[in-house]
Amino acid sequence: MEPIMIEKVQSLLETYKDKDVYVHLETTNGAYASHHNEKAYNVGAFIRNAQVNYSHAKIVGKDDVYRVGLKLGIGWVYAEGLSKYEVDDQNRLLMAGHDREGRLMVALQISETPFTY
Repeated sequence: MEPIMIEKVQSLLETYKDKDVYVHLETTNGAYASHHNEKAYNVGAFIRNAQVNYSHAKIVGKDDVYRVGLKLGIGWVYAEGLSKYEVDDQNRLLMAGHDREGRLMVALQISETPFTY
């Protein structure tokens, strides 16, 4: 994955606009939290293959940490803390944010076909 470049990712987000696409959105501090700090809360969210059609997409941020929002007909989907991206060999836009140790903290992925793995 490469560091996010706002203009490039914005352009990629536009390619999926007004299409039925599949979204994978995941946040976690999962097992990283409580075994290092017993007072820490384990939190996370996971959704895979939610079919959406967004009319507007926006990436904002600074200092190498970004938020991507997708405007749906009845609301928004957004992910915050993203720092890396790539387009894989299946033309899926994969974005992620990691903690200082390189562990996944947030992922937002967009595809014209369902995610199978």
